[in-house]
Amino acid sequence: MDLHPRLLRVFVTVAEELHFGRAAARLYVAQQALSRDVRRLEEQLGQALFTRSTRRVELTPAGARLLSGARRLLALHDELVAELSGARGPLLVDVNMQGHEPPQSLVRARELAPGVEILARFHGGLAAGVAAMREGRLDVSFGRFAGLPASVRKGLVQVPVRLDALALLVPEGHPLAALEEVPLGALAEFPLDALAGNPATTEWTDLGERLAEEFGLTLAPPHAPPVGSHEMGLYLQRHREPVLATAKVGGIPGAVVRPLVDPVPLALENLVFPEGLRHPGLDALLQAVTEIGGAGRRPPHSWLPEADEALLRRSLSG
Repeated sequence: MDLHPRLLRVFVTVAEELHFGRAAARLYVAQQALSRDVRRLEEQLGQALFTRSTRRVELTPAGARLLSGARRLLALHDELVAELSGARGPLLVDVNMQGHEPPQSLVRARELAPGVEILARFHGGLAAGVAAMREGRLDVSFGRFAGLPASVRKGLVQVPVRLDALALLVPEGHPLAALEEVPLGALAEFPLDALAGNPATTEWTDLGERLAEEFGLTLAPPHAPPVGSHEMGLYLQRHREPVLATAKVGGIPGAVVRPLVDPVPLALENLVFPEGLRHPGLDALLQAVTEIGGAGRRPPHSWLPEADEALLRRSLSG
């Protein structure tokens, strides 16, 4: 039996979208042609891969078994084509820190592989980064992996990078701006903005929700998300609500950064990439993350969401 890579690529796309229309749009083909390819693959295998109704599309047990193997075969196929054609492109990495310098691990990876092109992107948001990976527009992203739904995490590899201390981004003149550090107890008086209006950073909103639940905080309502440092400054002046951030954020006009304490809340930063990705730039990036090894260094009197704790334990023990 010969399985054409096109048929497998169609199958994987439908399995990821669970919607024939969206899968067809993603592959730039007519939905009728896509449905025909799925039927052809099912006929070759002698098994149904999807159950379809007017309301939903779901993988059958046979489809679920095929999915991981199909992804590996396509990754090997694409790698072989790239090697034979000499057309391996750069490693595209979204560092999720809009307008900031590349992280230490990316700088070190470029030192380890000076002949490999590694291009940084500063779009921000692991949720958006994963969507770009699915569409082939991105290779690697950084972010809080535990904040993504389980269905989104499928087919992805995560490697812990570091533990980031959380802070508040507040406008100048705000009552919290007068403090050197903000105890979590003091934050209870103010609505916390976890960027709930930004679909690109749903993993960050999830972190804010867990923090609020644990320490009795109130979350601010969703707002249209700002893009860029200048717009974030205007956003803060307009809404006057402290925004959940990391302690390393900065460069926002009209705003100050205030670390959170008692306890110090943390976010687990991960390196995330698709299963089966092969690239010398990724090899260098993984080596850099191992060398730096910041995920195991946890400050005293700190808090980490249980989902992140479990992920970190599994990663470090493995």
